[in-house]
Amino acid sequence: MERAVVLITGCSSGIGLSLAVRLASDPSRAYKVYATMRNLAKKERLMECVKGSCKDTMDVLQMDVTDQQSILEARDMIKEKRVDILVCNAGVGLIGPLEAQSLEAMRQILEVNVLGTIRTIQAFLPGMKAQRSGRVLVTGSVGGLQGDDPSGQLTPAGLPFNEVYCASKFAVEGVCESLAILLQHFNIHVSLIECGPVNTNFLANLRRPEPGEAALVQVDPRTQGLYDAYIRHCSSMFQDAAQEAEDIAEVFVEAIRSQSPALRYYTHSALLPLTTLKLAARDSSQYIKTMSHFIFSSHKAEEP
Repeated sequence: MERAVVLITGCSSGIGLSLAVRLASDPSRAYKVYATMRNLAKKERLMECVKGSCKDTMDVLQMDVTDQQSILEARDMIKEKRVDILVCNAGVGLIGPLEAQSLEAMRQILEVNVLGTIRTIQAFLPGMKAQRSGRVLVTGSVGGLQGDDPSGQLTPAGLPFNEVYCASKFAVEGVCESLAILLQHFNIHVSLIECGPVNTNFLANLRRPEPGEAALVQVDPRTQGLYDAYIRHCSSMFQDAAQEAEDIAEVFVEAIRSQSPALRYYTHSALLPLTTLKLAARDSSQYIKTMSHFIFSSHKAEEP
């Protein structure tokens, strides 16, 4: 049986690494995996996980989703000259008071999370259209949507101190929804894997202003206090609700194996947002109040 050719971005750690190992070591040997990463110097962890057992089911390629030429060069190195399953997983985060973020940092988030995803899909979409089949899976986030309402619609959700990151994830949701409508005519299925907190290096690699940094020192005291409260909230959420990357990989596998893939898969039912809050009032006022209480209830900041 011919193996399905899978290309995954962002495989140096976390979800991408776990998914690459999971598919390459699948007992059915049904997949040939091309695990890509921006910096090949970081491939050691991936190689340790497979321990030489996947020599004919996995290749590691250099690919920077912010560099069009890098993407095309990686595409040209695929021996089978096709990709059946494309997984757009590379992404970066950014938190902190908006007024403390540099323009360069904000541009980088959009460059990786939005344009990087689009560039990657652009490179492999013509081949999928030509073969009239394919799967495109994209790592989404609860920071990009807010659950299903009774009519089946989705409402975007923001998170404080994540303005630019959420904007990038909102954009990815729009890209995938739009493509899903079109690509059904080519037998190409688009799926978003919506994740909550995950125990990966993502949090450690998160871009954020640190206490004492000039940009943060210039922020008003009340905002600084709320930011400190948010960081504590995040730490608590990761302790109480974070999933392992291996568990997330299994949701990807579910989508890959499905004969009729859904547009969205949620990795953790406990994190499904309460959409009724946003529908309770047309202006979403109840949602804003409830989220503020949920995140900042322990904060007793006073007006400066």
